[in-house]
Amino acid sequence: MDSSSPLIQHFRKFESKEIGQKLIDQAISYKADPRIHIHKGMGKRVGCIFLNPSLRTRVSTQIAASNLGVEPIVLNMDKEGWALEMKEGAIMNKGTVEHIKDAAGVLGTYFDLLAIRAFPSLTNKEEDMSDFVFSQFIKYSGIPVISLESAIRHPLQSLADMITIQEHTKEIKKPKVVLTWGPHIKAIPHAVANSFAEWTLGMEHDLTITHPAGYELDEKFTKGATIEYNQSKALEDADFVYVKNWSGFNDYGKIITTDSNWMLTERHLLKAPNAKVMHCLPVRRNLELSDEILDGSRSLVQKQAENRIYAAQSVISHLI
Repeated sequence: MDSSSPLIQHFRKFESKEIGQKLIDQAISYKADPRIHIHKGMGKRVGCIFLNPSLRTRVSTQIAASNLGVEPIVLNMDKEGWALEMKEGAIMNKGTVEHIKDAAGVLGTYFDLLAIRAFPSLTNKEEDMSDFVFSQFIKYSGIPVISLESAIRHPLQSLADMITIQEHTKEIKKPKVVLTWGPHIKAIPHAVANSFAEWTLGMEHDLTITHPAGYELDEKFTKGATIEYNQSKALEDADFVYVKNWSGFNDYGKIITTDSNWMLTERHLLKAPNAKVMHCLPVRRNLELSDEILDGSRSLVQKQAENRIYAAQSVISHLI
């Protein structure tokens, strides 16, 4: 495969059902025997570069790399590295210390793979939609780069979600999957919702997205999904319900409403008796999701978190 392919350079874009299914199957195989390929990555290093906080993404990527014999080295750039200048031609006479050209170039010589986490600003829509920060690492490192969440996608989370759905689909040929907005006190990025919609549609599941008016997502991620503003109607007969908050896209980065009636409870699922509930974590309990759901038999959130290891392992294995 050409090294400039989005699959190799970023793993940010879902390319085909065939590739997706291959990654899912490999992940499930690794889950059954995590260290079966322990010698595959011997002598290789992955640099895990975090510009933003992390729990599951950081730890699962480290474990995944170790399972393959790859040495993971973590750098919390916001705390342990120099303040980076991202703009071309910048006169660096203010707060930034090192240019991305130099930093990424050095990292490219130290590692075989980079894995980058870089959130959006939620203030500059054009820059965020171009995945500007992430793209600078790709441009100047010269080696394959894996997305640990960028401004617009969180592909390893979505791969873990697809693994979880497949494990719990059983005899359902085409599950009804509902992505429902949940309230939050902060403006939250679109990456998880974008990726989940993109991968769910790519795997040819039946996807309904429900949210209050004004929270429409970028259509390039949701084309083919049913958009339903009535949450109760959307949830009827659902097999899987994915709860996630996101801020406005058209009214970029804005909190349009925090309607508490959208928090998912058992009452919302009276017409979806078999629905399993998903969330990427971290979750604001009793704001986005009720305790009764999170601690009940419907919840798959811990399964999703476990599958983050094998999603990352499948991708790293593919790259090396």
